[in-house]
Amino acid sequence: MANRKSGGRRYDLDLLRYLQVLVEEQSVSLAARRLQVSEPAMSRHLARLRSVFNDPILVMSGRRMVATAFANRIRDRVQGLVRDADDLLNEGAELNLKAMSPKFTIRANDIVVGAFGPAILLALRKDCPECRIVFSPESEETASEALRGSHIDLYIGATDDLRPEIMRKALFDTSFSAFVRAGHPILKGKITPHALVAYDHVSVSRKGRAFGPIDVILKERYALSRRIAMVVPTYYSLIESLRGTDMILPLPRIVIDCLPLAEMGLETFDFPFVLPPVHAFQAWHPRLDMDQLHRWMRDTVSQAIRGEMGRLGVR
Repeated sequence: MANRKSGGRRYDLDLLRYLQVLVEEQSVSLAARRLQVSEPAMSRHLARLRSVFNDPILVMSGRRMVATAFANRIRDRVQGLVRDADDLLNEGAELNLKAMSPKFTIRANDIVVGAFGPAILLALRKDCPECRIVFSPESEETASEALRGSHIDLYIGATDDLRPEIMRKALFDTSFSAFVRAGHPILKGKITPHALVAYDHVSVSRKGRAFGPIDVILKERYALSRRIAMVVPTYYSLIESLRGTDMILPLPRIVIDCLPLAEMGLETFDFPFVLPPVHAFQAWHPRLDMDQLHRWMRDTVSQAIRGEMGRLGVR
């Protein structure tokens, strides 16, 4: 793109791209790594940006750098300009998906993988037979960090811990029900909060946390507490073996509605209070928003999930 002048200042698309990444990463070294340039080169670009915009762009705050108020204010506009320019460059270019063999790394928990993994792969391979999916397990690295560092291509989940620049699209909502063995004693009478806390419970937490929204409601509304007998890392951990215990396992409806309960000797019941729903979405980094392959992938993933929910009649 040709250089332009405005008040004696010169800037181009590449400089705007450096600005975008520096503001997103808030680190010269991370921005340099992401754009595959040396740190001294990135420092020179930052110096030029400071001169062009007459603003520090990044300043020290303690031991790390943070974006200035001006940089944060123009961040969305700069991201939009870079995406629009990339879209123009990609205009008219057609993907030959059948000749490609891409690998997509998607971070998703076992709910998504168990309910939709095969459907997602089938949908992607319909147009791109040689593609592969790596479902990446959750880790201590946040979804935003993984997306920014290109460690994953797509996040599917419901975390609230996303940086402002991360883009998202709603996928589905799901509620929670209680999961127990067939003939569980709690099913013989009225299910109340007091009846609920009379039995051992299973908590699902990748980080080993025993308490969650159910415990908050029980404590604040009824002055009750559950007996958490076991904490497991995934929702599918105890499904098969639950029928040999009297423990109660909270499960999302998206999981329950996909299981042959009668054949497994299991039953469900609704909690005696309303739990907040889970709003699942897919998220990606804005640098990939206009990438044709990535756009095709996330659109296909979204359609596959919605199609599978419709086929199963999931509510």
